[in-house]
Amino acid sequence: MFESKLKIPLAKILELEVNIDVVDIGASPSGGAPPYQSLIDNNYASLVGFEPNQEALDVLNSNKKSTEIYLPYAVGDGEMHEFKHCAAPEMSSLLEPNFKVLDFFHSFSDFARVVKRQNITTKKLDEIREIKNIDLLKIDIQGGELIVFENAIKRLQNCCVIHTEVEFVELYLKQPLFSEIELFLRGLGFVFHKFVPLRSRVLKPMLVENSKTAGLSQIFDGDALFIRDFTKYDKTHPNRLLKSAIILHDLYHSLDVVYQLLDAFDRRRKTKLAAKYMAAIAQ
Repeated sequence: MFESKLKIPLAKILELEVNIDVVDIGASPSGGAPPYQSLIDNNYASLVGFEPNQEALDVLNSNKKSTEIYLPYAVGDGEMHEFKHCAAPEMSSLLEPNFKVLDFFHSFSDFARVVKRQNITTKKLDEIREIKNIDLLKIDIQGGELIVFENAIKRLQNCCVIHTEVEFVELYLKQPLFSEIELFLRGLGFVFHKFVPLRSRVLKPMLVENSKTAGLSQIFDGDALFIRDFTKYDKTHPNRLLKSAIILHDLYHSLDVVYQLLDAFDRRRKTKLAAKYMAAIAQ
């Protein structure tokens, strides 16, 4: 019964006027449309994106809307690092590829071959003036996610949802894995919500249906979604409750959590949004 309602923006269902502030670290268009694209298309969001690769940055700027800003910064700890440009651009990273692990998987040693090394100065997310607020943070920078979080404590205080790439095997030397990221974000008041998606890869020499990119048993990587602790919504600012609800309905279809957010909002503001939402999705 929910399927048709998932395509309708929550702001339209509830007749709300809320703008979502999105920050995208690693905004390269090579991976296809970002998870928040519908918010941009429907004029419900403003975006600040970061992409240090000039070629990818040019593509982003050539297609952007007036609500989108793209900056050439590499986000990190504010220090200088060596950026490794890999044969497959999507594997380029501040970290060194870990061929001891990569050699177990089809093609990844070729993808991760470093073709160029470049010293770059990173910027702390907490110190980037172009960012005024973060409601949704999307990050995909090949193993550098935790160092960004560690230098974004102030910015993350008001953040509602984090969509981050995570790994379960050490593709890069000294790479923080999912468990370390989850533990750190939990300390900031976030809880792990779900994977969107979770991916596996087959180990050599086996193939699945003659595909080198197919999965089998070994969980490899994924995108993890973190939200604010749903047991503490009564202490969450009402505006953040609404923004979280819009993000989780429009992008991730987490209808049960959306109801909890709206119910908490109703108790604070004496409204009836939760009942209106339940009636709408049940039709």
